Amino acid sequence: MFAYETLTRYPSAFRSLTGMAPAEFDHLLTTFRAAHDRHRRHRRTTRRGQPRQRAAGAGHPHRHDDRHRLLMALVWLRIYPTYELLGFFFGLHKRNAQLNVRAVLAILDTVDDFPFDRPGRDRKKLGSLTEVMAAFPEVRVIIDSKEQRVNRPTGYDAQKPYYSGKKKAHTVKTQVVVDPCGRIEGVSDSVPGGANHDLPLLCGSGVLERLADGEAAMMDKAYVGVRNYYPDTPVVVPFKASRGHPLTVDQEAFNRGVARCRIVVEPTMAQLNRFPVLRQVFRGQQRQRHGQVIRVVATLVNRRLRVKPLKTYAA
Repeated sequence: MFAYETLTRYPSAFRSLTGMAPAEFDHLLTTFRAAHDRHRRHRRTTRRGQPRQRAAGAGHPHRHDDRHRLLMALVWLRIYPTYELLGFFFGLHKRNAQLNVRAVLAILDTVDDFPFDRPGRDRKKLGSLTEVMAAFPEVRVIIDSKEQRVNRPTGYDAQKPYYSGKKKAHTVKTQVVVDPCGRIEGVSDSVPGGANHDLPLLCGSGVLERLADGEAAMMDKAYVGVRNYYPDTPVVVPFKASRGHPLTVDQEAFNRGVARCRIVVEPTMAQLNRFPVLRQVFRGQQRQRHGQVIRVVATLVNRRLRVKPLKTYAA
């Protein structure tokens, strides 16, 4: 059985299993406990929607304490074992391991508030020269999407929305918004990868509407045509060649400049992919859980970037 006291004696193994150092885990544990207490106090009904009859915290206690429950969820995110194997590691039945992971993820999903998930424009602007790309100082966010394979749904009608012709597989797609330093500022809901193009996903997320005056967004060629939907919003999009209309020398130079600045989103995506739960085939049958998982991982990545920032690629 995995025990916190034993794992902390091996910091390298602890980092490999959880994605963070023991000190970072302890800090997250304090935040998790506070969020768990808030969640219990504010819950007025049972899981079935019936009025609550017992005080918060009543009922049979969990077999493991909060430290090991959090450890179990992080091991699932970082290693992505089956619930059968996870239960074996922590001395639980696979169903109990599954319910524990779901409960902990629900709490972790409330820990961080991504700036572009808020409806208002009360965010703090980037004012430091070191936090703004030199070539495009008005750019506030860089937008990209992430696709992940999922198990093939049963039935043709259920399969069709998920089949991506680009990936030649059934996928779910999620939009990720980062700032010029690589910190994640927004994560959209996960949608079927075959039936949703990047541009409609962007329009439905409302990210561009939440930009403050004078702020711009940068994206790749998948978002060509975004100006037709947002003519008054400043956007930086590379030029795309078409049949009979090759790029000019100036357009190619502009694209290279955009690529040098937009590259900051790629290390952030790599940090997300350090968690096999977002790299392997997602096994969950309920696709809405994928959005919760990627939001929790994004929270963990942001906490890690506060300790060890990414290399910047500003021109």
